[in-house]
This record gives sequence, structure tokens and C-alpha cells, in this order.
Amino acid sequence: MTGQDAGTYLVPGVDAELNDRLVGGLEAVQRRLNEVVDHDDEFVAGAARYLSDAGGKRFRPMLTLLAADVTLAAPERGYPREVIDAAVGVELTHLASLYHDDVMDEADLRRGVASANAVYDNATAILVGDLLFGTASKVISGLGAEAVGIQADTFVRLCAGQIRDDRPVPAGADPIEHYLGVLADKTGALIATAARYGAMFGGGDAEDVRLLTDYGEKVGMVFQLADDLLDIASDAEDSGKTPGTDLREGKATLPVLIARGSRDPADARLQQLLAGPILEESELQEALSLLRGHRAMDAAREQTLRVADEARQLLAPLPHGPAALALQVLVDGVALRSS
Repeated sequence: MTGQDAGTYLVPGVDAELNDRLVGGLEAVQRRLNEVVDHDDEFVAGAARYLSDAGGKRFRPMLTLLAADVTLAAPERGYPREVIDAAVGVELTHLASLYHDDVMDEADLRRGVASANAVYDNATAILVGDLLFGTASKVISGLGAEAVGIQADTFVRLCAGQIRDDRPVPAGADPIEHYLGVLADKTGALIATAARYGAMFGGGDAEDVRLLTDYGEKVGMVFQLADDLLDIASDAEDSGKTPGTDLREGKATLPVLIARGSRDPADARLQQLLAGPILEESELQEALSLLRGHRAMDAAREQTLRVADEARQLLAPLPHGPAALALQVLVDGVALRSS
């Protein structure tokens, strides 16, 4: 399994038996993933595996397994095939979106290695992303009509969220509320589906499925809010990504929106820099320096922690046990990446 082994605790402090199940489940996910992305054409197969082979924590498949663990009648027997395939479908959808993101972001790094668009050309990266979206749909089709409908709805939300993210805030809309809504679609939707599939195919009742779906969406928002902070606060060596990518493109993430709304005259230079894309490297470094020391970063971290708390509260009615506890720890770990 990429990046993990049996001696690794996937969630800090997780029950040892649950951890062993998660490790085994993710190994099964990786085997199935390798199987479905294989192709007769060596170039196509290599390009389709490129970002998968680069590693990653397999966060979304792990969430599918944890949600299933909460709802399975006998989790000690392992995860059913349907849960594994659902996790594979979610991860394939995520990987496909990364190929497209690399083209849109014009980034040089992804997961600490050269991005897909840097290794291949833009057209190839886009087509490989499309191929993986198609592969994900084929895997999910084996899980029944309801799962296919969920996959389709998720894909629509992903695309709509990305489109809205690239458009100006509508007239009269609150920029921060609009941005949080974009994140719910762009990032929250797929993580919500990861948890939803786990609860569904783990045998959860309708209320368990609803709670875990809502939890997943909140976690997805926390994940993206933390990523936005890391894009400013970290360096390439720590994050495996090119810092300041959002600023280069003029994307208005939460810290940027908060800084733009400042009425402090001392922020005039920062607001000037944040008015649009930052093309000059010297100005990018200046903006990063000013933002890193700005109170907007603290305010954005506080918002991230608030959403994490909302996610945590959704878990209260669920059956108590190692998996539910792991879900609580998981959201805290996602939020604290930004600290």
C-alpha cells in the first residue's frame, strides 16, 4: 500500500485492532485501484498511475472505511467488497480531479514530485483525468443505481464548485459566505460521498448515513480551509506543493478575503497586492510575508476550527466505539494541519 505499512497508525491513538483493519482495507483498496487503472497501452497505464504512485494519505478511502466500521454489524470480519469498491471509486474521482487541477493551477509540484502537467502536456493531463473519471464511474456502476446517482450528483457539485470558484462573487453576496459555499461543493462534496458510501455499504440506517454524509462535507471544508492556510504559511519542502499558488492566480481564499475586508490603513499595500493575480516573484514573496504576519491568518484558523467543531458535533448520536472516536481525532488532525 502506497505510503503505509502495518506498523503505521493511520489515525493517532486509534485502537490497534481498528488500525489493523484500516491498513488491511487500504491495502485491498490499493490492489483494486492498481487493477482498474491498468491498461494495455503502457503509456496510458503509466500516465494513469502517475499521481497514484506519487503517494498520498488515501484520506478519502480511509474515511469510507471508517464510516463503514461505524455502521457494520461485525467490523472484525473485514470490509465487504462493496465498501472497497466504493472507496476505490472515490479515490479515482479524487485522482482524476488532481490531473485537472494541475492544468488549471499551472503548478510545478504535486505530492512532492513534478505535477502531471509538468511531466506530460496539458492535453494529456486533462485526458488522463477524464479517463480516471470514466474508470471511477465504471467501478461505481457495479454498486447499483443509487450509488451511480450519488456519483453523478457529486461530479456535478465538484464541477459547479470549481466553476463558481473561478468566477467573481455575485453582486450583493457576502464574499466569505459565498466562498464557504464554494468549498462545500468543490471539496466537501466528494469527502461527503466518501463517508456516505461507507455508511451505506456498511449497513447504516438512514439517520447514520445522513449524519456521516454531513460530517464528511464539514471535514471536506476543513480540509480545504487548512490547505488554503498552508498555501500561504508553508514552504514547498513541508507541503509538497508550490507555495503561493492561489496568490499567483489571484484566487480569493479565506485569509485573502479577510485581509481584503480590513479597514486598517496599514493594510493598503497588502490589499493592493491581493487585488488580482500576482505575476512578479518579488511581489509574491512580499504578499506572502505580509499575509503570514497578518491577523487574517488567525481569523481564518479560527473559522477552520469552528467548522471542525461542527463536524465533531455531528458524531455525537452515532454508536460509540473505536471508529467513532477515530473520526473525532481525524477532523482535529485535519484542522490542526493549518496551525
